[in-house]
Amino acid sequence: MPRNPPIDTSRRRLLQCAAGGAAVLVTGGLFKSLIAFADGVGTDAPGLIRTTPGEALLEIFGDDGRDLGPRRMPRLVLDDAAWHRRLSPAAFAILRRGGTEPAFSGAHERPAARGLFRCAGCATALYDDATEFDSGTGWPSFWQPISPHNVVELRDISFGMLRTEIRCARCAGHLGHVFDDGPPPTGLRYCMNSLALRFVARTRA
Repeated sequence: MPRNPPIDTSRRRLLQCAAGGAAVLVTGGLFKSLIAFADGVGTDAPGLIRTTPGEALLEIFGDDGRDLGPRRMPRLVLDDAAWHRRLSPAAFAILRRGGTEPAFSGAHERPAARGLFRCAGCATALYDDATEFDSGTGWPSFWQPISPHNVVELRDISFGMLRTEIRCARCAGHLGHVFDDGPPPTGLRYCMNSLALRFVARTRA
């Protein structure tokens, strides 16, 4: 499937997605933010991200892209020590502390192969490469998730602006934000952190 053509990205829209990585230096949590920036990650919404025990109704996808249907899965609940063992320091700062990676630093923007983007924390399928487009922002951008069951939207009022945060439905990991300046057919731009995603090339059925 051909990708959507690049869309015009204004400086204002770029700053919307980048605000968490820069504005935090003049807001609260300065010390933790400086540590995060030393690892190349800005703290977008400083604070602990905890997963609520229980189950989540997820849409399950095989690595060949087949939709295997909905299934109730136990949420992945780990303490910080276990998350540190599972994730790199930079990925931990994003998924478990709400950080933002620098623009144009990610490895997953516009991959050459076809495949799925899974959560780097728990492997939940999040996006199909067919919905990725070049937003010009420097972060992987998609016009819809692979399933609305697999992501959670939260109201984010940090830095004096109203945004919609996107988290993984199974592990509650912070992924990025969604904006209403994307291309057809949805008009949405799911602006994700590359380090929060794990790309899996599509296998044969």
